[in-house]
Amino acid sequence: MTAVLETPPAPSPSEALLADLAGVSGRRKLKNLVMTILMGASLVVILIVIVLVLVTVIGKGWSIVASSFPDWFTTDIPLSPRRPGPGMKAAIIGTIVTTVTATAIAVPLGIAGAVYLNEYGKQNVFARILRFFTSVMAGVPSIVMGLFIYVFWVVPRGTDGLNGFSGALALACLMLPIIVRSTEEMLKLVPQNLRDASYALGATSSRTTLTVVIPKASPGIISGALLAIARAAGETAPLIFTIGAAKASNWNPFSGTNTSLSLQIYANAKESFANANERAWGSALTLITLAVLFTIAARILSARISRGSAS
Repeated sequence: MTAVLETPPAPSPSEALLADLAGVSGRRKLKNLVMTILMGASLVVILIVIVLVLVTVIGKGWSIVASSFPDWFTTDIPLSPRRPGPGMKAAIIGTIVTTVTATAIAVPLGIAGAVYLNEYGKQNVFARILRFFTSVMAGVPSIVMGLFIYVFWVVPRGTDGLNGFSGALALACLMLPIIVRSTEEMLKLVPQNLRDASYALGATSSRTTLTVVIPKASPGIISGALLAIARAAGETAPLIFTIGAAKASNWNPFSGTNTSLSLQIYANAKESFANANERAWGSALTLITLAVLFTIAARILSARISRGSAS
């Protein structure tokens, strides 16, 4: 007699579905584990780089800042790079003047442009053209912005065009695309039902934008503006062609040459004198400290606005 081979019964549809779901769940868990490990490793690498930069700058710059305190903040820059002695008052004031002036130009224009793109322009032809040129500006090297302002603003005015305002114009051109794109993305995150509720209460489109949409998106808008300010404060190339070279303090952005901490880092680091190199490291430490202070102030302001809008 021949043996009859019994075939196993076919799984039921529910069992097949459960098996498929188990396989999909296993693959998702594996992908999630891999991506978690990769993101954790990336975070560790970034932290290592940041810590190394901070340790290097603090280690090399702290000595001249601490040993000459408070003269480092109250004395102007020595006329000759080989001379010993502290003094970055002019560069600190120049950085504050140009950055604040650039912020006053770029932030209102950037927010207004983003509001138009998201609330009014939507997908019309002009809005699409504006988005395209904003993306192009975001990828333009900073030195090109400096040359643009130099040719169209500084050259027609001669030596009178070398001042803090010219440098602020170059920095504002760098800040604009960052503010426009980040603000537009934050406005997109505001729920549409908030706008509809405001319209239902009889508010106009402009009033809805000013009293509902912008306050709701303000924490993200502040964060985007902070990124733009941080980039502008550390730029060197645009200022070489526009701001001039000054050793004395100048609070007036519209008259007289000026300087900045980033320019002093560049100017002193390329010198072969030890005194100049020390001032370069001290300027780098001062610039990082200013950036941290700006960040803390912006975070506090953002948190207060968030609490106010929530209440």
